Amino acid sequence: MAMQSPAVETPRRPALVIALHWLTLVALLLGVLIILLRDEIDGRALRYWMLEAHRHLGLLVFCLLLARLAARLAHHPLPAVCFSSRLTRAAAAATHIVLYLLLAAVPLLGWISSNARGQDIHFIGIPLPALVGADDDLADTLAEWHATVAWSLLAL
Repeated sequence: MAMQSPAVETPRRPALVIALHWLTLVALLLGVLIILLRDEIDGRALRYWMLEAHRHLGLLVFCLLLARLAARLAHHPLPAVCFSSRLTRAAAAATHIVLYLLLAAVPLLGWISSNARGQDIHFIGIPLPALVGADDDLADTLAEWHATVAWSLLAL
């Protein structure tokens, strides 16, 4: 009778880290889908609702980022899920840092851009402070940055 070697269990990320990852992705993709569809929709009320949904999803992404950072700290270091070279691990770590920076920048730029347009921001009914005063030129610049950083995040 042949002896079988015991199965080697592949390490898994903690369930919370996995859940926050997928929730972030879903919120991000829904936010993009809503804002892209908004340009194709007629009706002022529906367009306003879609913009508010986009803002809420962006702020949700920011909250999920904070939760992800807390989960990463609580589960530091995360178990390695594969055995790769030091260069590959360094590239993965750098990519995660850039992803986290972009996940913070996109909602913050959207928030500041809305403030610069003189719009109040609410998240689940809670008014958020204005981060800048009304300034149309700044609003245009920030809106461009918001879009550019968002596309960069999606590309990465």
